[in-house]
Amino acid sequence: MGRQVAITSAGFSEHASKRSDVNIVELVSEAVKDCLKNAPSVGFEDIDAYATGNMPGFEGSNLPELWMTDSIGALNKPLMRVTTGGTTGGSVGIAGYYSVAAGLPGVDTVLAIAFEQQSQGDTSVGLANVAYGEVALLNHLGLTYDQVGRLLSAGAAIGVAAYQATNYMQKSKITEEDLARVVVQNRRNAAKTWWAHLKMPDLTIEQVLDTPYISFPLRYGMVCPASDGACAVLFTTEEKAKDMCDIPAYVNGVASVAHETAILGYAGSGSAQIDPSEQLGAMKSSEVAYRQAGISFPRKEIDYAEVYSPFPNQELMWVEKLGLFEETTAPRMYENGVTALNGELPICCSGGVNSTNAIGASALERPAVAALQIMGKASNQVPKTVHTAIGHGWGGSLNLCTMMVMSDEPRRKWR
Repeated sequence: MGRQVAITSAGFSEHASKRSDVNIVELVSEAVKDCLKNAPSVGFEDIDAYATGNMPGFEGSNLPELWMTDSIGALNKPLMRVTTGGTTGGSVGIAGYYSVAAGLPGVDTVLAIAFEQQSQGDTSVGLANVAYGEVALLNHLGLTYDQVGRLLSAGAAIGVAAYQATNYMQKSKITEEDLARVVVQNRRNAAKTWWAHLKMPDLTIEQVLDTPYISFPLRYGMVCPASDGACAVLFTTEEKAKDMCDIPAYVNGVASVAHETAILGYAGSGSAQIDPSEQLGAMKSSEVAYRQAGISFPRKEIDYAEVYSPFPNQELMWVEKLGLFEETTAPRMYENGVTALNGELPICCSGGVNSTNAIGASALERPAVAALQIMGKASNQVPKTVHTAIGHGWGGSLNLCTMMVMSDEPRRKWR
């Protein structure tokens, strides 16, 4: 499995709907400076390589890494660029991990950077570019434009999430109040996270339910914002990690799994078309990452989780599909305080994607926050000691999940 890898620091920019006070380079620089501030012994001269990623079609700026080369200290150094939709940040983190784990000559310390400044462009136009590619391919395979139109009629992310929500609600027998409760927990947690976007310390379930529907059962007050923001995470070897921070977060398992072949499957095939809440990718990615990390009973062995959930039904789905709770039991866990900051298994104490969604950065921010919880340096730090934590990402169209499992001890078995 290569070298043992550890995260020694993570940093963020301030997130908002429009960071018109900065350009992309300045936005990214905020996160990089915050990351290096938390690792005072590390300077640009100590970083051997970079992994970066965003959704360039959203801002309309191609190859932004060339623009920011000098400001992130990457001049004449190896740099890998990754884009995988909503999971971009998770893929960037995994790229940073493998760059260190591989033992490449001269590459011991890698800075992973993910970002999005959506206010600089048009996200819908950017997504349309992806859709055009799918339309052309499906038509080439023999589907008529009428058939393709039906396949692409989900209504973007909110439409897909609404399908997921209705399926999950039918199985778990929950109400909109259960969805609103997840939102309230996230937005109140975000109020204690300095870099988060939607900070609502006094939000109530009634206030969420008083907002209009966008697509039943999801209301305006339930959905994530469109954010500008950036995140940076520092990966290094086990040996160097001990000199960079007091408690490294050792990366003991990673996975990236997609279980469908295209938008809802070619010709409407695949499990996602039958039940959008099934999420085989989440189950398989967790299985792979847990096996690498030596975790047999995630409910007992994991102390903290950051999951990628722009919509509240997804958070309930993910914590079940990732093995943290039994099927259909997550709503009761939220109601009983199990997932709260001082609960038995805290979930998304950063406020999660439901409160902050700079798309390219979101899936990197999940393991970043989880690692900081292990180090005891998170903005909204849980009161108990976190030994093992997970960071999960979601993207594609229902289908792609990334996972990273971290602990305050290395996974010796893979040596």
